[in-house]
Amino acid sequence: MTQGERIREVRKTLGLTLEKFGEKIGMKKNSVSQLENGKNSVTEQVIKAICREYNVDYMWLTTGDGEMFIDTDDDFIERIDRIMAGEDDARKNLFKFMLELSDDDIEALNNLMQKAIEFSRNNSNKKD
Repeated sequence: MTQGERIREVRKTLGLTLEKFGEKIGMKKNSVSQLENGKNSVTEQVIKAICREYNVDYMWLTTGDGEMFIDTDDDFIERIDRIMAGEDDARKNLFKFMLELSDDDIEALNNLMQKAIEFSRNNSNKKD
C-alpha cells in the first residue's frame, strides 16, 4: 500500500470528505485527491500535519508498519468527536445506539462479538 493509499484509508476510516480532511491540514480537496491517487508526492510537512491533526501513527503512515492510529483515551475521545461532527450518519447513529444500551445489552453484545471472533478464527482456514 502506498502512502497515498494509506492517506485515503485514514480519511475513509474517519468518515471525512476530501474537503473536510484537507481543511484540518491546510489543503484543498483537489490536492488531497492528488496525494491519494499518487499524482503528487507526500511531503514530510503533510505527513506531520496528518499525524498531528488525526492522531495517525507516523510509522504506519510512512511505512505501513504498526497501527493506523495512536491509541490513547484522549485520542479515542477526539476521534469520536470528529465522527459526531462529520458527515457519516451511519457512524453517528451507531454511537447514539450504543449510548442507549443497558449494561446487560453491552455484555450480551460483547459476548456475541467474542463468539464471532472465535468462529472466524476457527473457520478462516477451512475450505467449503
